[in-house]
Amino acid sequence: MLALIVLALVGLVAQLVDGTLGMGYGVTSSSLLLAVGLSPALASASVHLSQIGTTLVSGLSHLRLGNTDRALVARLAIPGAFGAFLGATVLARVATSAATPVTATILLLLGLYVLVRFALRPPTGATARTSPHTFRLLTPLGLVGGFIDATGGGGWGPIVTTTLLSRGRTAPRTVVGSVDTAEFIVSVMASLGFLLGLGTAGIDFGVVIALLGGGVLAAPLAAWAVSRIPGAALGTAIGGLIVVTNTATLLQALDLGAPVTTWTVSALIAVLAPLIGFTVRRRANGVPKVQAA
Repeated sequence: MLALIVLALVGLVAQLVDGTLGMGYGVTSSSLLLAVGLSPALASASVHLSQIGTTLVSGLSHLRLGNTDRALVARLAIPGAFGAFLGATVLARVATSAATPVTATILLLLGLYVLVRFALRPPTGATARTSPHTFRLLTPLGLVGGFIDATGGGGWGPIVTTTLLSRGRTAPRTVVGSVDTAEFIVSVMASLGFLLGLGTAGIDFGVVIALLGGGVLAAPLAAWAVSRIPGAALGTAIGGLIVVTNTATLLQALDLGAPVTTWTVSALIAVLAPLIGFTVRRRANGVPKVQAA
């Protein structure tokens, strides 16, 4: 029972992060399940099954609060669904751990770009409530994001949210809300792929329900928070989260040891927390945030 309560708390915290910053649920939850001994395929399957419920509630909350661009949701969800189904089918048969350092490095660089862009010189498009991006960008982005999300137990938010924010043409709250809403379809298709590839053998539905319960409780609160946080502060926080999480992932993949990872991540947090606070204070003091890109 204690283990299920802990998992529910993990689901709650992970969804608060994911619903506010557009990423983090899959990575956080999958990391815990892998740590307790689940295989990558079973961990990812459990997380995606729970995400069917959390992303549904999160998406509805974002829609109700006006955090989404429905055209952007559709253009991401369709290719994302195909990518997720393919990724789940692949992971059910083959491990993809070799790709982890490459993916983490790319995301780390994108995260640094987002962090600097929104903290120091927010782009002119940071307030646009509809996305100008077309299928030319969104189709391959959705395919890659869905595939990585299924094979890595998380990655839809880090890849899709990071890429759209780095373009600097859409308000952060709209990016987060739209990406979170599209993730419902991605989770459904990833779960279908896992069930077809693995069946239900080995899936602990107690784990799924615990993660789901915590996530569902957090989803409406996170959607409300993202509609209130200033765009520059939200973009800076997202960039910081990307940098921290992917630095940790990269160090772990390189097997540099737990102390190196712990000290490096702690140092990053110590540097980034004041930067985010500075961005929030700058907004509160009325300093213009939007400059020419």
